[in-house]
Formats: sequence, C-alpha cells, structure tokens
Amino acid sequence: MPISGKTQPSPAQPFFFKSLREFDDWTPGTAPKRYDGIVKYSSRKPAADVLTRGKLLVCHDYKGGYTESLFDRCYTYNFWSSCDTFIYFSHHRVTVPPPGWISAAHRQGVKMLGTLIFEGGGEQDCLRLIVGKMPTSKTGQVEKGSTSRTLPLTPYYAKRLAELAAERGFDGYLLNFECPLGGGVEQTRALSAWITILQSEILEKVGSHGETIWYDSVIINGQLAWQDRLNSLNLPFFLSSTSLFSNYTWRTDYPARSVQYFTSLDASLIGNTPASHSHRTTKTIQDIYMGVDVWGRGSHGGGGFGSYKAITHIAPESLGLSVALFGQAWTWESEQDKPEWTWDRWWEYESKLWIGPVSGPVEVPEAPRRKDEPECLHGPFVPIASFFPRHPPPDPADLCFHTTFCPGTGLAWFVDGIKVYQNERGWTDVDKQTSVGDLLWPAPKLFWDEEREDSLPAALSSLYMKDAWNGGNSVKFSLSFPTSTHELAAYRPLWLPIQSLYITPQKPYFASIVYKVDPLPESVETEFALNLKPFSDSQDTAFVCNIVTAEIVELPGGWTKLSIQFNTSSSDGITVPSTNIAIGLVVAVVTEDTEQSFDINILLGQLNVAAYVPETFREEDTIILWADYTASSSNGPAKPLSGTLSWEVATSFPRVTSINIASPEDPVSAWNQQPTITWFPSFLYFNIYAQVFTDEYNIGGADTASWIGTSGWDGQKSGFDVLFENLPFVVPPNRKVRFYIRGVNDRGEVMKWEKSAYVDLTG
Repeated sequence: MPISGKTQPSPAQPFFFKSLREFDDWTPGTAPKRYDGIVKYSSRKPAADVLTRGKLLVCHDYKGGYTESLFDRCYTYNFWSSCDTFIYFSHHRVTVPPPGWISAAHRQGVKMLGTLIFEGGGEQDCLRLIVGKMPTSKTGQVEKGSTSRTLPLTPYYAKRLAELAAERGFDGYLLNFECPLGGGVEQTRALSAWITILQSEILEKVGSHGETIWYDSVIINGQLAWQDRLNSLNLPFFLSSTSLFSNYTWRTDYPARSVQYFTSLDASLIGNTPASHSHRTTKTIQDIYMGVDVWGRGSHGGGGFGSYKAITHIAPESLGLSVALFGQAWTWESEQDKPEWTWDRWWEYESKLWIGPVSGPVEVPEAPRRKDEPECLHGPFVPIASFFPRHPPPDPADLCFHTTFCPGTGLAWFVDGIKVYQNERGWTDVDKQTSVGDLLWPAPKLFWDEEREDSLPAALSSLYMKDAWNGGNSVKFSLSFPTSTHELAAYRPLWLPIQSLYITPQKPYFASIVYKVDPLPESVETEFALNLKPFSDSQDTAFVCNIVTAEIVELPGGWTKLSIQFNTSSSDGITVPSTNIAIGLVVAVVTEDTEQSFDINILLGQLNVAAYVPETFREEDTIILWADYTASSSNGPAKPLSGTLSWEVATSFPRVTSINIASPEDPVSAWNQQPTITWFPSFLYFNIYAQVFTDEYNIGGADTASWIGTSGWDGQKSGFDVLFENLPFVVPPNRKVRFYIRGVNDRGEVMKWEKSAYVDLTG
C-alpha cells in the first residue's frame, strides 16, 4: 500500500536480471522471508462444460514493466475471471513478477509467470543457458572425448530458474528466444532437452501447476522464423514445454491448420496413450495459444477494438484453441496523452474492451487488409471476455474470499470507514487489488426475487473513490425506479448478483457484506438480505441455499454489516446442486407512492466468504505479540529513522478450569480441539501508523496517530520498510517516535487497538 511521501522504497532483491552472468550472483534462499507474504497459488475448480474450451493467457508489456508507482495512479488488470495465465513481461533477461501482481493473480486462481528472454545480442547467453556457468580455474577432460560428442548440456540454469520461481512465489516462465542460435540443429536439440529439465524442476519446486510456455520464434534449425502456428518446425519445443504461444501475424486459416496438424500427431507423442512416457500430462488443443497483439502489429482485425475479429477465428469455444493476448495495456498507453484523459475515462475505455459498453454500439476502426489476404467480414464488436467462460475464484474453503472491490489504485485509504490518507495524485498497489465484483459490469443484471412481470429498475455500477469501509474505494450501485401501476408495485424485491463463487455442496460457510445506503426519499423504505443463487442462465431449479443463521450489525459512518452462515443443497436430495453460483443482495423496496419515480444509491464496501468454523473451535485470542525495529545499514545523520519494522502474531487460549476425565478410556477430549484445517489467524495486510512523542515521556492516544502505509506491497508478511522522508511529520532532534502495527485478518476484520503492538525509537 502507498507510504505517504514521495520516495519509492527499493526492493530487497532485484526484480530482474539483465544477463545470465548477473543471475549467477543471485544466491537462492538468501531472502525467503522477504516474500512470505505473497499469496500462494490455489487452483480453481472449473465446471465440466468448460474443460474443452480454449483458455486465455494475458501477456503484460506495460511500458516495459516495473513502472508502477506507489504515489500515482497506474495501469492495473482487473478481469481475472476470464484469464487462466498471466505473464509479467519485460525485456530483461530474467523477469521476476512483482509480489503484488503475483498475489493479485493467485487470489483469483490465476497463474503468474515470469519471462526468460533472448533478443538481439543474446546469442552468447543462449549458449550459456545450456552449458551452464563457466569455471574460473583451469580445467579440462581427463581424456579426449569422442569426436561425435555434441553440445554438452547441464541443468545449472534450469535448477536456478526453478529455485527463483519457488522463492519468489510465481508459477513458471514464458520462454522467448528471439535471436538466432548459431549452433543450428545441435543447439536447438540441446535446448529442447534443456526445457524438459526446466519443466521438471518447476514441477518439483513450484508445484504440479507450474508452466513453461514456448514463444513461436526460433525453429529447429536455429533460425529466427516465426511460424504463426504449430507445425513440424516448432513441434519439438511445444512437446518439451507445457504449451505454445504463437506469433501474431497468422493468416485466418492458420488456427484451423494448427488444430488439423495437432490431431494428426501420434497419440503417444503427445502423451495420450498408456505407454507414453515423455509427458507428465497429456497435451491438448488448449495448449496451443494463438497470439493476438492488442496493438495490432500484424494481427488480423488490427488490434484494439478489432481484436475480437482475430479471436473469432481462433474460436476458443468451437475449435478449443486458446488465446495469448499481448499488450492489453494498449487501452492506457494509447490514450494517456490525450487532453481529456482521466483514470475514470480509462476505466470506461478498458471495461468497454473487456466486457462491453454500458449501452450503445462500439465503433470498430477499419483494419488494413494485408497483401493477398482475402476479404473477411465480421459482425459488430464483441468484448474479449465473452469468448471465455467466467471462472469463479478458488473455493473459499481453500482460500478465504475477500474483496473491497479495489482495482489496485485509488485516491485515499480507509480503515473501518475512516479516511486515514488522501493524495490528489493517487496511489497504486496491486497487492491490495481485489475482485471488483465480476457480476456487476458493465452494468448490474437485476432480477426479481419472486415471479412478477413489471419492469425492473435501471441499474448502473461505478467505482466510488470518495468513501469506503476498508481500502481505497467502494462500488456505487445506482437504482432508478420508474413509476408503476402494477398491483404489486408497492413492494419490489430485487436480486442483485455481485460475485461468482465456487461453493462445495453441503459444506458450511460464513459470508458477510458491508454496505451503506444514501438517504432515501421519505416515502421509500428498504430491507436487505445476503443470499446465494445459481447464475441466471442455470437450469438448476432445485438449488437451495440453506441459511442457518443471519445477523445484522450497524457500523459507524452509516455502514451496515450483514452476516450469514449457510450451506447449499438440492431440494430433491438427489440432484447435485450447482457449485458455480452467485452471491449477492436481495433488496426489498417498499414505497407508499408507486406513481412517483425515485432513485436509490447503495455503496458496497466489503464482501467476505470463508469456511465456517464453529465458535467452540474459535477460542483463540489473537494479538500482535511484539514489534521491533532494525535500523538500515545505510543510515547517516540525515536519515536517523530509515529501517525496517517487524512484528510477530501470537494467539492464546482460555484457561482450562477443569478436566472432566474419569479414566484413560473416556472417549472425550480434555479441551476443544483446534480444527485440522488451517486455523492459525491469517492476515491480509497490516496498517502502519506513526506518532511523535509530545515530550521526552508523553504521547497521545493511538487513535490520534498518523497512518503511514500498509504492509504487503513488497511481499513482506510481517515487515515494513520505513523511509524517514516519507513520514507525514517532522521529527524534532532526539524526539522519540512510536510506530503502531494493526492487522486486517482474512475475514476483513480490523484488529482492535488493544490487540495491536507498538515500538518506540529515537529520531
């Protein structure tokens, strides 16, 4: 999260390596605790009907990478529910995705990959990659080897790259070899073998979900010759890695030709027979990603709002091919220098590309036809997300679902409804990005909560930066009710789906939502309930959400919290209920005057879903046990406060007053057992505050301290780097400063001040 000030803190470890020689200087395991706050990958559980559909890979090349600023508003990606894999791309030799981007992807069940790239001038490193690090001492073979010996191959860099991914929390690499290989077939044969070692190392060190993706560039003879499809010239690289990312300049018949070529391959070659031994997983058509450049450089349809034309030929739903979308931040970079450009205008522009406009058609520029390319007619604009299934985030029983509807950027910061920070230029912290509510855009889809035929109110949604419960913003949901003569118009119960979820049937869950309603007209009243239902197009009419308990709590600042304990089942007791469902609000509107139109504005501040744990198993009392401060080694007289805060979370239990066990054979436990699921308190991030002593001994209350930032943006779980020039006050000489650490747990609950900790130091 942004640290108030102007100086961008430096990462403890490099985000990238310019060469393999520079990569040699990196030592695995030297700073693992620096990244223990990165969210671990949890897989989604896709519905059976989407398993044969093509996937979406997004390759991020925003201004060359690593340009986000804590003290400004920058591009963030927010359409994770359509995406399966995200590549953080830059033109450095080895690209490591920033911690915040990794966590943002993993919260949504999306894999995050780094990049291994060799461009012009990288030929020597291409060779070094295979043979490994060279010794500095005089060495040689004991005996002269056979003249038939080919290029030696070592696993040195494969192991190091896998170790880097494991330590920094990402899931694999894009392999981009865009320079010719002088060793010809001998070198490419060794390279394809090296890729299998890298993939094996990643599977071992990162996990079974790890990936290596080959970009269509170098072919089997070592020449740089983009094929724009899968064929025999790049097949060995495809077989060695997990998938192929084709170049963008393919002709309209190339997707179908790739499918035809793939289906002609021997089943044993792609691991699809019991006797196959060269693949841990079977290759499928989905593993072929046809490239689409949003900048339109050679892509059919010209990119931009014409990108849908290329995706139509790739046909993820019918052909089963996947899409690799490159340079999606075109929406920002192509517009940012226009006089009328603002972040809000960008969000509208970005949303239009991905999920379509709120209303009206989208103008699609005419794309130039390439030489000898036949005329290709397309229908009107189709948003990118419509080609792909909506994937709910991981099951909340595996990874607690939490959202403040934050796009990863904002103008202010709120803690329990109180604004603690404001910055006209804004801030960007992708680590704080959460789902923006994947069912709310481009406009909410309203339904009656009962059978009726009168007209639904018009509904609009927007990201609202002026008020929030926690984080930087809320979602403003606006309802416009028309006049009505319907006999039931005095009572209008609405169903507002907010977020898709994967919910395991019969399993108990807990959910809560925090919302606020603007002042209502005198003749209008509202009631709210939190509920779960199948998607509007679902055929599951037997789905039942069993709400066991419900609670409503009035919060400060006009906010309200609804909480429910629930499970899902089927009304007939036989049918397996839907697992991919929607959570949302039932809004009942009562009006005395049905012939009067009126508007209702609702702010959605926070939504949480987690596995339900009985109160008898939630006895722990969580505190921050201590806080500490380590001064930076670079401190001098002018920088007395620069250093790192650290802290420890602890829990304790009620005293055992009696143990009612009569004999060793009593089938009871001496005390309530902790559940076998992960029970130790987990925190999303920690708010950090600072306060200057009024004199040598005295200091104000904690509630008067200044918020200076949050942990997590740099991957630290229990650490925060302090830069003295970023403090919002001047520290008098020899005056003490107190820092406070206040956690926000994975249910979105802010720790009470009395559970927090502080540390004092002299300025």
